[in-house]
Amino acid sequence: MFYYVSGTVAHTGPYLAVIDCGGVGYTCRTTAYTLAGLKKGERGKLYTHLNVREDAMELYGFGTQEELNLFQQLIGVSGVGPKAALSILSASTPANLALSIITGDEKALTCAQGIGKKIAQRVILELKDKLAKGQAAFDGGGVSGAAAAVIPAGKLSEASAALAVLGYSQGEINVALKGVDIDGLPLEEIIRQALKKMVKG
Repeated sequence: MFYYVSGTVAHTGPYLAVIDCGGVGYTCRTTAYTLAGLKKGERGKLYTHLNVREDAMELYGFGTQEELNLFQQLIGVSGVGPKAALSILSASTPANLALSIITGDEKALTCAQGIGKKIAQRVILELKDKLAKGQAAFDGGGVSGAAAAVIPAGKLSEASAALAVLGYSQGEINVALKGVDIDGLPLEEIIRQALKKMVKG
């Protein structure tokens, strides 16, 4: 229903931002990560997700499409609601969270308020499984050339998987990783450089 809201930041609070769009204030539930980039009285733009329940309609907003994509994937995990997803996203950057999921780092997820070991394990299991199925479907789709190449194990594979968790297609990932020093850079920096190239593109 809403792709994004853009306007003046009228108010911020814990997990909350109000964006004034032409005299109408839209309340967006959000993360500490997104809030850090907003200032009251200045322009702000949030990519949104409308959550509809029987008793309420709530708008969730995020500073980047990557964070929105992660939120939508997290709430698709059984037992993870919007509140838990916001908590998980508030504990790290989207890139580092994607990396934690791909590498199976439970401790990074349990750093989030209210997130225990069982939820962390479920997030890692379900999202890694979903990613693996998506990659298998892509590889079996008859696409030829570099976009369909099977990525070898190691840092390149993990970087590719982390970017996929953030919502990028395999074709976009292959282009973004081209020219990045895979052997010489740590995994986190490989992902950061790829994300920079995608944003510029």
